[in-house]
Amino acid sequence: MLDTKQSEAASPKDEPRGCLFALSQPPLMIFLAVIGCLILMAALHDLLWL
Repeated sequence: MLDTKQSEAASPKDEPRGCLFALSQPPLMIFLAVIGCLILMAALHDLLWL
């Protein structure tokens, strides 16, 4: 018969990591920085040159 109950050592691994873990990922931060720069450039263009 197979042992189907979870071990106690596996439970901390299943905890939710939250948004701070997601923001620490370099590809996401690069994407957000590029989008932020584009929005900033558009805002400065509207404020200064139009």
